[in-house]
Amino acid sequence: MTDLEICQSVEAKDILEISDKLNIDSKSLTCYGRDKAKISLDLLKNKPKGKLILVTAINPTPAGEGKTTVTIGLADALNRLDREAMVCLREPSLGPVMGLKGGACGGGYAQVIPMEDINLHFTGDLHAITAANNLICAIIDNSIMRDNPLNIDPNRVAIHRVMDMNDRALRNITIANGGGKMNGVTRPDHFDITVASEVMAVLCLAKNEEDFKKRISNMLVAYTYDNKPVYVKDLGVEGAVSLLMKDALKPNLVQTLEGTPVLIHGGPFANIAHGCNSVIATKMGLGLSDYVVTEAGFGADLGAEKFLDIKCQSANLKPSAVVVVATIRALKMHGGVLKEDLAFENVDALLKGVSNLEKHCENISKYNLPFVIAINRFNTDTDLEIEALTNWANSKGYSISLTDVYNKGGAGALDLGGKLLNILDDSKFKPIYSLAMSVEEKINRVAKEIYGASEIEYTSDALEDLKMLKELSLDSLPICMAKTQYSLSDNPKLLGRPRDFTITIKRLLPQIGAGFIVVMLGDIIRMPGLPAKPAALEMDLIDGKAKGLF
Repeated sequence: MTDLEICQSVEAKDILEISDKLNIDSKSLTCYGRDKAKISLDLLKNKPKGKLILVTAINPTPAGEGKTTVTIGLADALNRLDREAMVCLREPSLGPVMGLKGGACGGGYAQVIPMEDINLHFTGDLHAITAANNLICAIIDNSIMRDNPLNIDPNRVAIHRVMDMNDRALRNITIANGGGKMNGVTRPDHFDITVASEVMAVLCLAKNEEDFKKRISNMLVAYTYDNKPVYVKDLGVEGAVSLLMKDALKPNLVQTLEGTPVLIHGGPFANIAHGCNSVIATKMGLGLSDYVVTEAGFGADLGAEKFLDIKCQSANLKPSAVVVVATIRALKMHGGVLKEDLAFENVDALLKGVSNLEKHCENISKYNLPFVIAINRFNTDTDLEIEALTNWANSKGYSISLTDVYNKGGAGALDLGGKLLNILDDSKFKPIYSLAMSVEEKINRVAKEIYGASEIEYTSDALEDLKMLKELSLDSLPICMAKTQYSLSDNPKLLGRPRDFTITIKRLLPQIGAGFIVVMLGDIIRMPGLPAKPAALEMDLIDGKAKGLF
């Protein structure tokens, strides 16, 4: 069966039954039907008691890694091992769902449900974020048109309109066309995708409602003609933005196919933003369950680095262990095998591509975190390939587990769960850089220690940005590196473990509300495009049932 057919064949438990597992009073729930609910922020008062487990991966390839699938299967396995475990995930963006992915709720028998709702409009959080962001944009252009009392330079507006869809036609546009003051001031602009917006990042890093409003008010959204920053608080719209986000601030409670509780909240991209679910959901989960399994987007060089250096430092979180997910197929691709040849046994390519996995394992060790390698099994994996990979891991002293959660659900990760439980008390976590370091020092640490770069170059624009950051006294913020997910470098074609390469810093963009500085590397794009054959072409609604989500 397809992923969607598997989900539709399972009868979901009533969401009140799921909330009972977490001892949540029904008065703290706002139910959306019988299978999903929002949780009151009052539960943030619970004292954290759980251990936090991060699931990350090697650099992604078209062969697939299955990080979310393993995250879900691992939590199911921990519950099978008589532990109280739950999952914290990001919400899928409609852009990738309709573009390449077709869905992002796990796979096979390790999925979260209701899969159709989660992948589509869910409880409306992303729509609220879109509206909140675009309200700020509308207020800015309205202020410029109405005699510009804040002296905003129309060519230096730093916030852009967003929509939750891949639409490359909106990457470069002109607004207020038609002339005359009625339409506003004509200027060049562009759209970003909603999950790349600072409002999304603020949602995911805010500690509570009050902190959210404070962060929104501190968003730097434009500059004046005399080079002074303009903040949302100068526009006086932080209250209205918070009002639009009233319900979106509350985490969403759903379940896995096996009835494990899941909190889904927020969805920033990891190659553009920080790639983690909300601090609110994570801390709420730690107060509700003994074990919280979460994931961070793309490879450990992006999502895990930002989880550990941005989210954990900002929210004072201390992870207990890490799972590094890989597949034999993906490792062979890092070793030079073409996608169409991945089904054929190739031990030599596997052992060449394992260098990518090795680098990510070394990086996790730099954070003083224990880890287990989870090999997400495919039916094309051969005994010789599995033996070669296991022997390699043993030779390095790495703990490794063969998982099959796609076909077996939690039963396919019992070995992984057991090995993980054995190392949870070995964490002496520390970030790769301290916030007291300069921006250049932080960039140097991530680029050289995590990516393996030998040199760092700054464009003239980046040097000007650095000067502005110092003038605004923003050195104490963490950095959010925006780069390709496909390589440890800023060149997507350099697979495996590239060495002796140069990282080029193109821009440094302060996102003061979110609480970090976005460092732009390579040709990163904040509005993705659709592929030649979008996943949307296979989707339909027939007799009231979704078709084509996968």
